[in-house]
Amino acid sequence: MTGRWVPMTITQRDLRIMLDIVATPGDLDTADPLPVSVLTGLRELIPSDAVTFVMLDSQRHEAVMGQEVTDSPVQDEDYEALEPVFWKHYWHSPHACYPDVSGDLRTIMTMSDFYGDRELHDTPMYNEFLKPAGNERLMMVCLPSQLGRVLRLLFWRGSGPDFTQRDRDLLTLLRPHLYHAYREQQRRQDPRPQLTSRQWELLRLVAAGHTNGQIGRRLSISEATVRKHLEHVFERLQVTSRTAAVIRAFDGDET
Repeated sequence: MTGRWVPMTITQRDLRIMLDIVATPGDLDTADPLPVSVLTGLRELIPSDAVTFVMLDSQRHEAVMGQEVTDSPVQDEDYEALEPVFWKHYWHSPHACYPDVSGDLRTIMTMSDFYGDRELHDTPMYNEFLKPAGNERLMMVCLPSQLGRVLRLLFWRGSGPDFTQRDRDLLTLLRPHLYHAYREQQRRQDPRPQLTSRQWELLRLVAAGHTNGQIGRRLSISEATVRKHLEHVFERLQVTSRTAAVIRAFDGDET
C-alpha cells in the first residue's frame, strides 16, 4: 500500500532564506566548522531556540567539535556539569544513539519519532539532561561522516509546537548543500589533510586503482593491516569510502 503524497509549499520567504544558505557566505574567514551565517539562516528558516552543529565521538564520550547559534547560550560550567549526564544515558536514549546504532545517517528525525510527551517525560535523559537545559523538542539531521563520529545538526525547542514535515522536507533539500559548506570550510582551514607518510603512500596506491591485496604486497604488509590503515585514514579524513578518501586527500592536487 502506498501512502498519500502531500505536496510541500515553499513560500517566497523560505526560498529567499534557502538561496542565502546555499550561496557562498560572506563570513568565510572564521575558524568555525560552518559559517555562522549558515546556522543563522537555518534558525530563521526553521524557528528554533538553538541550532547546534556538533560531531560526537560515541566511543570516547566527547564532542569532537561543537558550534551553536542561540539567544541563550549554555554557560561553560553548566555544560561541563550536563555533559557526563548526556553520555550516561546516551546508549539508552534512542533519539540520541540512533545514528550509531542503526547506521542510518540520512533519515531526518524528531524526538517525537521515538516518544510521546508522557513517555519522554519519564526518561532519565529528559529529567536529568534535557529539562535542565530547557529542551523539549528536537530535530536532527546527520551529514555524511563516520559511525562513532557522526556530524549532526540539532534543532532545539522548548515546550510548544513540534517540528513538522515541512521542516523535514526543507532540510532534506538542504542537506547536500550543508555538507558541501562544511567540506569547503574544512578545505579553507586545512587545505591539505594531516596524514602520515605511510598513509599518503597507501592513499596514492588506492588512487591508482590497486586493491587491498595488491597494496599489501607492494608495501610488504598484510591485507588486514591495509584495512586497518584505511580505517585510520577514513577517521582522519572524516569519510566512509575509498573514493571519498581519495577525493578529500587529493582534491585539486596531482596524485
